[in-house]
Amino acid sequence: MTRLQLFSYRLVSYLPVFCLLLIVVTDLSSRETKSTLKDVEYARVGEDSLKLDLHFPEVTEDSPLVVWIHGGGWRKGDKANCYVKWLTAEGYTVASIAYRLSSTAVFPAQLHDCKGALRWLRANADKYGYDAERIAVTGSSAGGHLAALLGTTNGYKELEGNVGGNLDQSSVVQAIVDYYGPTDFPRRIKTQPHKTIEKNSVVYDLLGGPADEKIELAKLASSVTHVTADDPPLLIIHGMKDNTVLIGQSESLKAKYEALGIPVALHVLPDGKHGGMEFYMKPYSGLVCDFLDKHIRK
Repeated sequence: MTRLQLFSYRLVSYLPVFCLLLIVVTDLSSRETKSTLKDVEYARVGEDSLKLDLHFPEVTEDSPLVVWIHGGGWRKGDKANCYVKWLTAEGYTVASIAYRLSSTAVFPAQLHDCKGALRWLRANADKYGYDAERIAVTGSSAGGHLAALLGTTNGYKELEGNVGGNLDQSSVVQAIVDYYGPTDFPRRIKTQPHKTIEKNSVVYDLLGGPADEKIELAKLASSVTHVTADDPPLLIIHGMKDNTVLIGQSESLKAKYEALGIPVALHVLPDGKHGGMEFYMKPYSGLVCDFLDKHIRK
């Protein structure tokens, strides 16, 4: 048998396997397309198209909705990095939203975008099947900051904005899960000046200047400033060894909640740093499920 004949024989013998693999890959792709809807535009701001991804559970009808806000120091990151997609297996619809980064616009643009996404999600609830009255917001790091700020600024007109319209809809949420997000910029000026005052630091870029010179804007961007008795229940998860966002940031927000008697819990990873998949695995994933089940599942 010549080499050409041998190659042809082997190619033909493997053909059924290749076909089977093709069928499997095609099937998986179709499942992903069915369960995930990517790059849905929720608003346009100038030339910027703001988009979100929707990840659906097996049964979407009347499911609670969890909105994920990605981290990245407000200057990078992507909605594709959604660390809570596993909640779809628990019966939740998950929306992962993009927002303008600090290289494009300074605060409060980021919060305006997030609130615009919330209003859009409510306006389109009937179209996609989730329950517009049972919504939680969550995020990590910068996304945790925006999640906590969104949840504690209900009805604050200056921070509502009009991104995407749907102004007849509410951006109110029923629960907040904050993964290691900054909550108190005036305090952070004292404890981490290199992240708040120095030129080109993440907070400098977010506020458009050193935080100590933009102190009113720094207060406005701090969820501890806005806590009121009607704010939604809050779950915070933070690492004790986090040197990027010090645990005192989460402790400040927890103290504000406790002073007003609002449901709040802070769970600390003893060896946790700033991020890592351990935050989204057991036992902490179970804590998140229990919290969401209690507050937004019927």
